[in-house]
Amino acid sequence: MKHTLVARVLDEPGVLNRVASLFRRRAFNIDSLTVGHSEASGVSRMTIVVDTRRTPAALVAENLRKLVPVLDVEDVTHRPTVSRDLALVRVRCAPGERSQMADLVAIFRGKIVDVAPESVIVEVTGDEGKVDGLVDLLRERGILEMVRTGKVALVRGSKADVKTRAADMEERTNGGGAQPNAGKGETDNGADLLR
Repeated sequence: MKHTLVARVLDEPGVLNRVASLFRRRAFNIDSLTVGHSEASGVSRMTIVVDTRRTPAALVAENLRKLVPVLDVEDVTHRPTVSRDLALVRVRCAPGERSQMADLVAIFRGKIVDVAPESVIVEVTGDEGKVDGLVDLLRERGILEMVRTGKVALVRGSKADVKTRAADMEERTNGGGAQPNAGKGETDNGADLLR
């Protein structure tokens, strides 16, 4: 089964490397990992989809929490979320086939974002199933190149939840309280994670 974890991390050099190194050391299988700025200054948001057939999601989250730059980890798998995946796909397309291609892409609410003499670039956003469906149809036409972002997700809920979380992040990033991971034995090389 795949689980979706959302981690809020300090926006500083080396954080992604530390998270990836943790996954490598522990042999956790990452299905997708996306990172971007969040609503809080100095805090980035990671959405991590992990395969939990071999390793429980709780263990993955627990290990992530031990990393000093990680402020918060939440398993949103069983919570109501809005999730999206973005794909850009370069597909073979002769000039006479462009209207057919545009019609096909429109069924998936995608769009053609670039046109070349013998190809087009298609953009599609949606849940993984929707993106996979269009990609499968485009394969028949000849995919030349493709990139996907991986899953991004936000938990559905009230603005009060967001304000509370933002206040917590503000306090943690501005040193207004104890470091959330203080006293957990974190070392610079992360060796304590193997305990």
